[in-house]
Amino acid sequence: MAEEGLHVTLEFSGGAELLFGRIKKHEVILPQLKDSWKIKNLLAWIKDNLLKERPELFLQGDSVPGILVLINDADWELFGQLDYEIQEKDNIVFISTLHGG
Repeated sequence: MAEEGLHVTLEFSGGAELLFGRIKKHEVILPQLKDSWKIKNLLAWIKDNLLKERPELFLQGDSVPGILVLINDADWELFGQLDYEIQEKDNIVFISTLHGG
């Protein structure tokens, strides 16, 4: 029997994977919520469940500064950003655009 919840793929690249134990791809099952999962809920869940270090580099408030977010290979701005309602089997990619030196 399949686990209850929402199955999504999360990918981190461009240096963002360094905050997640150098693991680029995560197949996750989000627990069922009373309401639908939105990106803003997902960001908090990622911070609490996947993020290994330096949370300020990934999340500031409920935003991800310096990170390009793609939902199924399209810019999240096309989907309402934080208010996008996550669907079963979505692929959500976080690409850091900040480069340290």
